[in-house]
Amino acid sequence: MKKFNTLLISTLILIVIMGVISINAGQIKIPFMDVFATLFGNGTAQNELTIFQFRLPRIILAILVGAGVAVSGAILQGISQNPLADPGILGINSGAGLAVVLYMFFFQGTSFFNGSIAIFIMPFTALVGAFFAAFLIYVLSWKNGRVTPVRLLLVGIGINAAFGSGLIIFQMKMEPLNFMKAIIWLSGTIWGTNWTFVWALLPWLILLIPIAIYKSRVLDILRLSDPIAIGVGVRIERERRLLLLISVALAGACVSVGGGITFLGLIAPHITRRLIGANHAKVLPLTAVLGALLLLSADTIGRVIMAPVELPVGIVVSILGAPYFIYLLIKNV
Repeated sequence: MKKFNTLLISTLILIVIMGVISINAGQIKIPFMDVFATLFGNGTAQNELTIFQFRLPRIILAILVGAGVAVSGAILQGISQNPLADPGILGINSGAGLAVVLYMFFFQGTSFFNGSIAIFIMPFTALVGAFFAAFLIYVLSWKNGRVTPVRLLLVGIGINAAFGSGLIIFQMKMEPLNFMKAIIWLSGTIWGTNWTFVWALLPWLILLIPIAIYKSRVLDILRLSDPIAIGVGVRIERERRLLLLISVALAGACVSVGGGITFLGLIAPHITRRLIGANHAKVLPLTAVLGALLLLSADTIGRVIMAPVELPVGIVVSILGAPYFIYLLIKNV
């Protein structure tokens, strides 16, 4: 417990430090002393506008999306007993992305990106696609009364490719401006730079992450054999479906504002388990803060590495995560 508390507090401190660094990352450079003065209400009008209306919402969104995607990946790995499970790799993100692109295509992309009501509809739109993808993966992976880890992975990769093709078809029919917006968004980018996006996403995480932590004991039991789980009174299929719904809902809500961020849900849980073991009561909270730190760091790197051009955060995460995924694939399959 002492190690867990130390790691949790240390990671939270690193998030604060990275947040301060991220505030100063961008085309408009704000000296650190001016940043602190602005945060305490003594800054200029320009600095207040830049920090409070653009950079601070983006930082908080990066933290929320990182936490949600990481916990979603940890749950998927727990219920599937598959160390390669990730909402991006298994096609859940692409399902959510396809639903959002369909919304953009049929209801005009400008209303999607600018309408305040549409912002709150986004998570529901993404959830429809995410749940549809999860349903297909679950049904097609079912064989001889159970879902095997390898079959789940392969079916997920196939669903991901199929939805990816659908995305390309509808993108090619979009107006050039909406097409570019969709491309950037699907690459994974924290594009919602206002507080409305924060309020649209925050309730999902406040509701779902505590439920997932409450169910951590079930995730620990599911790591055992099915007969043992049944013997201790766990209704396996019901609990798996509930946890799958939580994971998909988290992924869908995060995709709605963060785009297609892949590999974060794979990396963060693995790092956490290497640090503190497989007890999900500790894994899930630490995975959430670690995912938040990783995505915030990746977003900051993406804004400065090729300045003034911004590199989508999803690409930065993929550059880091793809080699690790290949290593795990070779090790486990």
